[in-house]
Amino acid sequence: MKLLENYDIAIIGGGPAGLAAAIGANEAGAHKESIIVIERDDKLGGILNQCIHNGFGLHTFKEELTGPEYAGRFIDKLLDLEIPYVLNTMVVDIAEGENGTKLITTISKENGLKVIKAKAVVLSMGCRERSRGALNIPGFRPAGVFSAGTAQRLVNIESYMPGKEVVILGSGDIGLIMARRLTLEGAKVKVVAELQPYSGGLKRNIVQCLDDYGIPLKLSHTVTRIDGKERVEGVEISQVDERLKPIKGTEEYYKCDTLLLSVGLIPENELSDSLGVKLSPITSGPVVNESLETSIEGVFACGNVLHVHDLVDFVSEEAKEAGKNAAKFAKIGKTSEENTITLTPENGVRYTVPSTICPENMNDTVTVRFRVANVFKNKYVAVYFDGERVKRTKKMILAPGEMESVVLKKEDLLNKGIKNIKICLED
Repeated sequence: MKLLENYDIAIIGGGPAGLAAAIGANEAGAHKESIIVIERDDKLGGILNQCIHNGFGLHTFKEELTGPEYAGRFIDKLLDLEIPYVLNTMVVDIAEGENGTKLITTISKENGLKVIKAKAVVLSMGCRERSRGALNIPGFRPAGVFSAGTAQRLVNIESYMPGKEVVILGSGDIGLIMARRLTLEGAKVKVVAELQPYSGGLKRNIVQCLDDYGIPLKLSHTVTRIDGKERVEGVEISQVDERLKPIKGTEEYYKCDTLLLSVGLIPENELSDSLGVKLSPITSGPVVNESLETSIEGVFACGNVLHVHDLVDFVSEEAKEAGKNAAKFAKIGKTSEENTITLTPENGVRYTVPSTICPENMNDTVTVRFRVANVFKNKYVAVYFDGERVKRTKKMILAPGEMESVVLKKEDLLNKGIKNIKICLED
């Protein structure tokens, strides 16, 4: 049976981004019954449910929480506000409906096939891990090769140890955290190898998860062979050159029964792509404006589906804005697109979120988030309005693993005729 339900705002994903977006929409005036949160898992909270380590909430709550505790704060608020949500429900399609509405096709064991009609949609599906298939590692395909997130779920949720002697490829935050977690559970983590000449994780995680436990981090190294037919028996690691190609004669062999991959996260944007949302070739997430609205009118994006964040606090902050803007759109419809300013990343800045700004639609300020392309020391982050430098901030160190931001004020942009804002690094 095909059912049809009507809402003003449909939020796809019940993780930290989706929860904050729903709360933000309600705070902006959207009635609780006009909002629906759609989650494919059997509980709200998303990936935070398996992140039992602390370090969450320092910005949002000014205290250190575990992942489940942080998610719990938002879940409790959602329940207090009585905002509707559905669990165990998969969104299989988003399509254009009449008069600009969106038709969201969902499927669940309880309701079968159901279509939800909404005036505005917030995409908050999160991200997924890059798999071994994307790496082309030579060797057999034995048991014992896991993504770091899968290993985290096995240990923290299923109480299952993936192995006893471990090598980790990639120094993303999940891999670093799992190096410590597995060590605490009695495993021997022999080495963390990183293809790039810099770590992809936060500096604090390198110190707390590797240095504190004597786990070596080998930069500019990668796995060049996996041994073992039934189960991993060992891996070969080689140094790479500036073109990231293995250097002959630098091979090192590590006997192990487990290889964890922490080689990057990719925004979950199959639904966005099928709807026709314009995606960034750099972030693999949607291109958005100052309201976090995508190229499809009435469709907003936030959290790791937009671009991979380093701190969940920033996810929540961004998602609340997306929810508020979705509520505004559902109430008044399309806003002005005149006087649109293009943001241009240059000289070490890889991308910016948002990509465009319409000052008329701004709140008092817009936070522009970005990442750099390499490790830089003693640089300035500079902001130019149509070639004129208006801001310059000294940074002792910038790294790809840590997100940076600049704040732009509406009063500096409105009615000034600005066409381009450049954000770059300078000596």
